[in-house]
Amino acid sequence: MEKVVLGLSGGVDSAVAARLLQRDGYAVHGVYLDIGTESEREDAVRTAEFLGVSLEILDIREELEACVCKPFAESYLRGETPNPCIACNPSVKFRGLCAAADRLGAKYVATGHYARTENGSLYMGRTENDQSYMLCRLYREQAERLLLPLGNYIKSEVRALAEEFGIPVAHKPDSMEICFIRDKDYIGWLSRRGAVPCKGSFVLDDGTVIGQHEGIHRYTVGQRWKGLYNERKLYIAQIRPETDEIVLRHWEDLFKTEFYVRDLRWLTEVSEGEVTGRVRIRHTKWETPSCTVFPMEDGRAMIKTEEPVRAPARGQAAAIYDGERLLGGGIIL
Repeated sequence: MEKVVLGLSGGVDSAVAARLLQRDGYAVHGVYLDIGTESEREDAVRTAEFLGVSLEILDIREELEACVCKPFAESYLRGETPNPCIACNPSVKFRGLCAAADRLGAKYVATGHYARTENGSLYMGRTENDQSYMLCRLYREQAERLLLPLGNYIKSEVRALAEEFGIPVAHKPDSMEICFIRDKDYIGWLSRRGAVPCKGSFVLDDGTVIGQHEGIHRYTVGQRWKGLYNERKLYIAQIRPETDEIVLRHWEDLFKTEFYVRDLRWLTEVSEGEVTGRVRIRHTKWETPSCTVFPMEDGRAMIKTEEPVRAPARGQAAAIYDGERLLGGGIIL
């Protein structure tokens, strides 16, 4: 019987994934990545007992702080909009799962992500719940051993399966987006760490000051400014951490057909030189225009899109696709 190491979170998705893997004949070994949340740990233990799978509890708090929390705070101080889940997946979550698989002699690892795998490649899941974007920064060796049992399902179907299987967490609410910020108040979280930028000004492109703000960490590119200027709405177009200025522009000025990324990481072999495909610059389901990627030195690349994309935000990931196949991703500059 083939062994697989599953990230068992204590939620409904990973629980159903475990049962589906068992149904397909895999010997499932659960790994709970512990960040110190007692209720979640208890749910994982209870679910593992119900499923009849062994469970290893790994304390990942040090790794999470070094690889995700600290860079997350520093990124906001640079005027960026980081995505901690995308950073965590390759550096903490899948690293831990793969290490556990190596210890157990398991060929595969698995999670409850809503995306598909086929012959070592990653693909979009169904539109309603596709989470492939969150996996765009995996290392190739992690992706090649990944199984995603929920790839052909949507959330409502998974809930129905949990009911059918009698899983004890079938009605548990969905997990929060940032697991280490329990109250969802990232501004308060940054403040408690002492990572709060200075107050500054809202400005127009010509330098005209039209308001004051309480810190650049409270805003992201593309966000609407609360007021009106000359009876028109304005939006955040640029954040300047060196001067604590936030540049405002009109909606139509947010769209770009060219931007740059750093640390471009491919999940599969691609041709040398330019690569054509589609790009997604945030976790949305509707904006994946055709593009051409022009690799540069040091892992950087220029991305040109056939249709304008709205407000590429520094620090967010840009995921590159060939049809539904996920090719890789970089971090927007």
